[in-house]
Amino acid sequence: MKKQVFNPYLPSYEYVPDAEPRIFNNRLYIFGSHDKFNGKEYCENDYVCWSAPIDDISDWKYEGVIYKKEQHYGNGKNILYAPDVIRGKDGRFYLFYSIAESSIISVAVCDEPAGKYQYYGDVKNKDGKIVGSGKGDYFQFDPSVFIDDDGEIYLYSGFCGKKEEDEKGRLFVGAHVCTLDDDMITAKTEPKILLSRQDCPEGAKFFEASSMRKINGLYFFVYSARITGLHYCTSNYPDRDFVYRGRIHSSSDVGINGYTEINPAYPIGNTHGGIVCIKGQYYIFDHRFSNGTSFCRQGVAEPIFIDKNGYIKQAEATSCGLNGGPLMGKGEYPIYILCNLIDFNIYDSDEEKIKNKTFLTQSGEDREIGENQYLTKFHNNCVAGFKYFKFENFKGISFKVRGKAKGKIIVSLKENEDKVGECNIDINYSIWNEIFFEFTIPDGINSLFFKYVGDGFLDILSFELK
Repeated sequence: MKKQVFNPYLPSYEYVPDAEPRIFNNRLYIFGSHDKFNGKEYCENDYVCWSAPIDDISDWKYEGVIYKKEQHYGNGKNILYAPDVIRGKDGRFYLFYSIAESSIISVAVCDEPAGKYQYYGDVKNKDGKIVGSGKGDYFQFDPSVFIDDDGEIYLYSGFCGKKEEDEKGRLFVGAHVCTLDDDMITAKTEPKILLSRQDCPEGAKFFEASSMRKINGLYFFVYSARITGLHYCTSNYPDRDFVYRGRIHSSSDVGINGYTEINPAYPIGNTHGGIVCIKGQYYIFDHRFSNGTSFCRQGVAEPIFIDKNGYIKQAEATSCGLNGGPLMGKGEYPIYILCNLIDFNIYDSDEEKIKNKTFLTQSGEDREIGENQYLTKFHNNCVAGFKYFKFENFKGISFKVRGKAKGKIIVSLKENEDKVGECNIDINYSIWNEIFFEFTIPDGINSLFFKYVGDGFLDILSFELK
């Protein structure tokens, strides 16, 4: 039997957001940014890569560092932002990326998809001028590369902040596209606007995170609309006439199940990802926040379904993502697979809200081994939700907890549903201890919601379904 796979799909100590999923030689590769645990800004670490065989996407392999910050030789701060990788016509692999405090797209190259990439140069015009470097140029950011069936190579890019230009006069016009020569670095055409600042409905306007795919002859342009999730447009052409279609995914479930930007199902923030088809099933890759900051993001993924007209129904955030169905309703699970985390308290000030914030974090420093992520400061009127489990002959739950708290954990099958079980809590533990309580859940597929009611703060490491 194959191992189960959760959300986040990589180990909990690995913070790889902005993921572009790519399949090369029957392996799924994840190319993304690399946040640092307890980092002070986005993407502080070198690029790393993870891969899995398409026959078993639970079997993730750490491929190691594929590109280091100091390998970049251009102008700007050497913080590596969201990359994309594609196989060129010469069989080599080209890594496209942008760096902080610049408006250029840079390229590295390697003979293998997860090998050691070497700096290749910056995307330039035929006259040698770096695209995006001059006043009046369209601002270059978050590249996505696509090679069409006719061999034409397209580079998508763009950023659309609140201002209309940066301090050097580069323009925030929206998403734009140019074509590249076969050398993968020389622009054949000037960038032209694909989605302007004004295109798409309110709450769904282009922000960043371009990603292009062609599915059943239709072009799908996926992008981030700031904090409302990943949205998409479609066209019969790769470089024009895109029409807004809807939201694909929000790790905070904004847009479905009654959740909004003001009332999200999980702490809200930026978003970035792409679509991949694995053995006939499409998935959307995205990320979520952890450690109570914007700078510690973890990859998540969900199956999506595309109808014959190119419509994608928004995917719900779940704990079981790539698993191919619900998780088993037996055994021990880490608490970090929660997909909903809601604090229903009303605070008098932002300071009080920050002081009482419940969030996922880990012990120790930033690293590449050793899972121990846990939920901290779980307190009165906070809810953690998990979707979905298949229950059979369920008998109870045990929790590994620590902290100082007196109250009860209420278990429900839906966020606002009557309880199915309740556990009294009266602890003062500085180390992890196990508490167990018995109750029953009907056989079948259900979610689980844990709500704490009482005084004090709990840390939760894991729970075991009996």
